Amino acid sequence: MTRRFGDRATFAVEVGEVESPTLRTIDVWAAGTHLTTDDNSAYLPSLRPAMRSTAARIRRRDVPACPYPGRSPETVFRLLEQDGTEFRERFWFLQWGEILDNVSRYAYLDGDLVLVFSFWRPTHPVPDDLGAIFVATLPPDEFTTTVLAAADLLDAESVR
Repeated sequence: MTRRFGDRATFAVEVGEVESPTLRTIDVWAAGTHLTTDDNSAYLPSLRPAMRSTAARIRRRDVPACPYPGRSPETVFRLLEQDGTEFRERFWFLQWGEILDNVSRYAYLDGDLVLVFSFWRPTHPVPDDLGAIFVATLPPDEFTTTVLAAADLLDAESVR
């Protein structure tokens, strides 16, 4: 049975079937878009701490402000992608391993948490999405609640 945390329209984590003691099906959604289309088998010993670390970072508001104020999120994404220096690394987001390695993703604070992402892999199942830039905006506390609820479930089930 799959358990959904959050809202697919903004940001959601869906915890699915157990594949082995260390692997679990995890689906991540943002802006109504399924991000984990290429690989949703998550290695739990690294995913759980990564999720908690990401949630703690957002709770502390340890995410930079918009790097290009007054520009659209799509333009911000393009400018970060073109940057090629360490500057853009400050905005890398959701470093959750192989389940999200088909997506370029950045985040910044602009009042709310702004997630901007695009699929880059040519084998992405929905070719029409290649190059499209997606934007999800949500309150930081909503993001944190979603991620921690999913991590709590994974932690609880790992001790069984």
